[in-house]
Amino acid sequence: MGRGQRFGLLAAAVLVAIVAFVALRPGDTDEQADDPATRATGTATAPADTESEPTATARSAPPPPPQEVVLKGGRPEGGITRIVVEKGEVLRLLVSSDRPDEIHLHGYDVTRNARPGKPARFRLRADAEGEFEIESRVAEDAGQEALVARLVVEPS
Repeated sequence: MGRGQRFGLLAAAVLVAIVAFVALRPGDTDEQADDPATRATGTATAPADTESEPTATARSAPPPPPQEVVLKGGRPEGGITRIVVEKGEVLRLLVSSDRPDEIHLHGYDVTRNARPGKPARFRLRADAEGEFEIESRVAEDAGQEALVARLVVEPS
C-alpha cells in the first residue's frame, strides 16, 4: 500500500468517525422530547423573554447527621436506641465506645469495629424492611446483654 493510499484510508476513517459522532449525538429536540410544551408540535419553542435573569438551581439539602450510639462499659448511654428509617433511605450510624468492641447489625450481616476515639461507622441503604438488632459482640461473648440499638426499616 502506497503512502497516498494510507493517507486516503486515514482521511476516510476520520470522516466516518466525525459523521458517526454528529449523527449519534442528541440534538436540541432530543433533550426536550418529554417536555409537554414541545410534544404536540415536535419542535422546541424559544422562550418569550430571552433577556431574563438566569434562575438559580435548588441545591440539594445536606444529608442529616448520622445517628449516634455511645457505649460506656459496653452499655449504651441513655438506654437502647431505636433508629427508624424508611426503606430505601441511606442509614448513617456511628457507634462510639470507651473500649474496643465489635458491633454487628443483624439482618444486614454487617460488622464494624469500634475503639476509643474511632467509632464504628455504618453507611448502607436500608433495603430490607423490618426490625433489626444492633449488638456488641464483646458483651455477647462475656455473657452480658448485647443489644445496643434497634434498627426499624419502615415501608416507604
